[in-house]
Amino acid sequence: MEIHIVKSGETIEEIAERYGLTILKIIQDNGLEDPDSLVPGQSIVISYPEKIYTVQDGDTIQEIANKNDLSVLQILRNNPFLSDREYIFPGETLVLNYDNTKGKMTVGGFAYPYIDDKTLAKTLPYLTYLTIFNYTISSDGEVISYYDDSKLIQTCKSYGVAPLMLLTTLTTRGLPNIEAAYDILSHEDAIDEYVTIILNLVVSKGYYGINVSFQYLNTSNENLYITLLNKISAKSNDLGYPLYVTINPNKTIIGNKIVFEPVDYSDFNNFAETISFLTYQFGYNFGPPAPVGSIQDIQMLLDHVLDFISPEKINVGFPTFGYDWELPYIAGFSRASSLSFDSIHYLARSLGEIIEFDEASKTPFIRYTEATSERHHIIWFIDARSINFLLDLIIEDGLRGTGIWNIMKYYQQIWTIINTQYEIEKIIF
Repeated sequence: MEIHIVKSGETIEEIAERYGLTILKIIQDNGLEDPDSLVPGQSIVISYPEKIYTVQDGDTIQEIANKNDLSVLQILRNNPFLSDREYIFPGETLVLNYDNTKGKMTVGGFAYPYIDDKTLAKTLPYLTYLTIFNYTISSDGEVISYYDDSKLIQTCKSYGVAPLMLLTTLTTRGLPNIEAAYDILSHEDAIDEYVTIILNLVVSKGYYGINVSFQYLNTSNENLYITLLNKISAKSNDLGYPLYVTINPNKTIIGNKIVFEPVDYSDFNNFAETISFLTYQFGYNFGPPAPVGSIQDIQMLLDHVLDFISPEKINVGFPTFGYDWELPYIAGFSRASSLSFDSIHYLARSLGEIIEFDEASKTPFIRYTEATSERHHIIWFIDARSINFLLDLIIEDGLRGTGIWNIMKYYQQIWTIINTQYEIEKIIF
């Protein structure tokens, strides 16, 4: 796999000719919505199949899989466009294998129960587990469910994906409930009652395990979180349900330097199957403007947590959208709106802007000025290069895998980068 950076005036035809691939292949691998209007600085993933197959008259996907000692999921993973249609056609080419020998990793995703069926069908072949965001805890200890998650749980299992119940005090809109978190953590009776309710739901709903999300973890409350983990793991292990932890790491900006909370993660290593470090991103960001998914920040965090946690238990993840900041930034007043990757590319095209790249954080950004008000903006996001640097870091440090917040919108580039280089681990079959 290679990553090509679009030059000014370069066309999809020229890129295809340069790498000896068809235009259709490049469009499919990158999910290009407007291949005739590429943006200078845009990253294009170039992938080369190791083995292909030409569909014969009367073939079915199952027969092709059987003949080539593959699973149907592998066929779907290597040819995601098949999820959009009912039939395969004689003469068309399918990818059977990529040289995905750079390493093995788990891939986790987060989703709400109302995820679009087509998006789900295209994404599940790439996942090890899916954490379902559907429950939150109120101040009085009540577990609130927002949607019926039964169908999503069963669909996950049919694709060999482990469905995990997310435990959080966040609402589905990302609003924090600090009071509820404190009330639960500071009262052991409340913890016992909460754990019993949750495990009853896990069993009755058919979840594979539990993913506990920590939003406010710091040195002053880490002992309270350890107590919670201890109680959950004791009961969940007795019932045969693994416990996972997702931590939104606490960080502050001092001057121009990012400083992470120096939490002692030793006990987390004992209780959790895996520990994921992932910053949840919702509709707004109150700043200050900074790279999204900075590799520099992630490496700084890992330098600390690897002193406490076995690398094979660690996942590090990334978000699937960026933030648009109006400049100058005013603390306590400014806020950035989230933008999808497609929206960012559309904006760059319509304004005639180029995509720049910050080498320190390994993340792209766009600067632009509003035509009417002359207000200046900067958009920070991630692209194929950012994702590839993160995956390389995971393998170099011997980590377990990665996670994606969130999979509600389908981005083919992400899955092309992972699938063409790495073996995706499955924990249920």
